[in-house]
Amino acid sequence: MRVFKRWILIGIVGIGSLVSTVHADRLTLQNNDWNGMTLMTAFAGNVSGGAGLYDPNVLRQPMSVLQLKDGSVIVADTGNQVIKKVTGGELSVWSGVTVSTDDRVIGALVDGPAHESSYYEPHGLAEDAAGNIYVADAGNHAIRKIDTKGNVTTIAGDGVIGLADGTGDKARFYYPTDVAVAGDGTIYVADTLNHVIRKIDRNGNVTTLNAPSDRIVEIIPGIVETAGDYRDGPIASAKFNEPSGLALDAKGNLYVSDTGNQRIRYIDFAKGTVTTVAGGAFADANAGILYNEGELYAPGGYADGAAAEARFHGPKGIAVTKDGGLLIADSENHVIRYLHDGKVTTVAGVPGQHGYVNGIERHNVLYRPADVAVTADGRMLIADSYNGMIRQVKLYELPVGLRITDDIQVIYNGKEIEFESSPAARNGRTMVQARFVAEALGYEVGYEAEDQRVIMSKGERVIEFRLGQSKLFEREGDRIVREMEMDVAPYAESNRTYVPVRFFAEVIGMDVEWIQNERLVIIRDKIVP
Repeated sequence: MRVFKRWILIGIVGIGSLVSTVHADRLTLQNNDWNGMTLMTAFAGNVSGGAGLYDPNVLRQPMSVLQLKDGSVIVADTGNQVIKKVTGGELSVWSGVTVSTDDRVIGALVDGPAHESSYYEPHGLAEDAAGNIYVADAGNHAIRKIDTKGNVTTIAGDGVIGLADGTGDKARFYYPTDVAVAGDGTIYVADTLNHVIRKIDRNGNVTTLNAPSDRIVEIIPGIVETAGDYRDGPIASAKFNEPSGLALDAKGNLYVSDTGNQRIRYIDFAKGTVTTVAGGAFADANAGILYNEGELYAPGGYADGAAAEARFHGPKGIAVTKDGGLLIADSENHVIRYLHDGKVTTVAGVPGQHGYVNGIERHNVLYRPADVAVTADGRMLIADSYNGMIRQVKLYELPVGLRITDDIQVIYNGKEIEFESSPAARNGRTMVQARFVAEALGYEVGYEAEDQRVIMSKGERVIEFRLGQSKLFEREGDRIVREMEMDVAPYAESNRTYVPVRFFAEVIGMDVEWIQNERLVIIRDKIVP
């Protein structure tokens, strides 16, 4: 026997069949390969809205989440105009003050100690090597700094809308929504409504890296609006459309979530180029037209697959994973996407559905996620803006100390189910003792010897079948609500009743995964509180 690693990451696999396979290289949490078995739960916030305006556990459209080097987590509580800290699942104001009028929280531009300073729609957060925090203070059109003593200063911008390079308050921005800090202290800014990427050097000098847009859109007859544009190529001539997310990779190059273009772009500083690395379907593919007439933005969509063919709708916050992949908060699709090895997959949320549901992959639901972060221990944190929550996603965890044997083992919600006799394989199905698996899943088991009928009940729900017969019935009271055909009939052996575990678990609404190499059956609740 050998001791199996506590943390594993398992591919999404076919269920039930003993001949199904799984990617054997997905074994450790550190891989951060999110195309596997995961569980989403609440991390901080109160989806019900809390007790009132000054309830610290109420988040109002949180737009950014960041784990600091000391392991703590901070949140840009954008609607409350403050930065909050998460401690033991509870929230407290970490920087800024809450000032309201007529049940409306108002913002301001005030420097000073953490609890005397103020913000106006704070968005993106970043930390430098020394532990200083930078805030894209969008509504103030400024970049703020929180030093290690908690003092807040404005390092660029003066609160006035504009596009001007310069030092300190000589520079101007237009609704900057994200920041990223390089190892040498250089700060990059997604200057969203100016449609440009800005750079702040260690001396505080602000410069514009790419070409501003000169595109004008007539929204309705007689009414025009400036809009972003799209162009790959040399950095100086490249164009963006409302860039809103930034992430530096291990090479010091910059990923950009180009929201208005529904694309992920990449700035390679060594090559001096901007390229599109994900998203690429045009509004009119034949003509090569990106924007429909009168539209400010490229049309959004949803498609996984090859990066060039993937479709996004309002991508915002992004985060680089340890294996060089990129997590993307695809806001208007209400999902988190994963760009890795030239492919895009969906790793959290259900495309096109919005709401608040915790649970395993393909069953949890988000509502306009605005940002995503990866913690030091490999969890994913999501700023679920319209739910007013920070959600967390963990990779699947096997029971501590589980020892893999030659026998088939069954695990339910992280706990091994113990049987009197080992599960058996019959006709390509895993057969287990009915009583043990049913009781582990919360069912009472009865047996009518006269007609060899097994009855499993949980509240008003009753499942029954006969030995040697493949039909299974689900009843509520005296009414049959479902009749199903099992591909392997239950049987008795040595006075023990055996059922196909996959079929039974799925009938009562569980998710079942078969891990071929380790001979493991993993049963999970699809939805959790």
